[in-house]
Amino acid sequence: QVQLEESGGGLVQAGGSLRLSCAASGRTFSVSAMGWFRQAPGMEREFVAASPWSGANTYSADSVKGRLTVSKDDARNTMYLQMNSVKPEDTAVYFCVVRKGMTDVQSFNIPQVWHYWGQGTQVTVSS
Repeated sequence: QVQLEESGGGLVQAGGSLRLSCAASGRTFSVSAMGWFRQAPGMEREFVAASPWSGANTYSADSVKGRLTVSKDDARNTMYLQMNSVKPEDTAVYFCVVRKGMTDVQSFNIPQVWHYWGQGTQVTVSS
């Protein structure tokens, strides 16, 4: 199995930036994709962004496109969510996710396709 350890959450002022990190450990040799979800208070879980582990293409939800960007460090099995120009509406618990088997990128927004989830890290944006 894969263990995911997040860091980087916290309190940030609207318009500011944060970078969330997620380090994968364990049986990471078959990891095929990584990404991020979030869940705001009283809201449903929402897809944020994801990318296949191999390749440079990324896929983002319309609500975060241009502001929240996923990236990775292949050698360290670490993924990141760069959060720029944050808004109070970005306040949520953010989860990093990883899957092992291949899947089409059009399924990235479906929680069920992701095999492993991090513990979640709180991001709070003040107005």
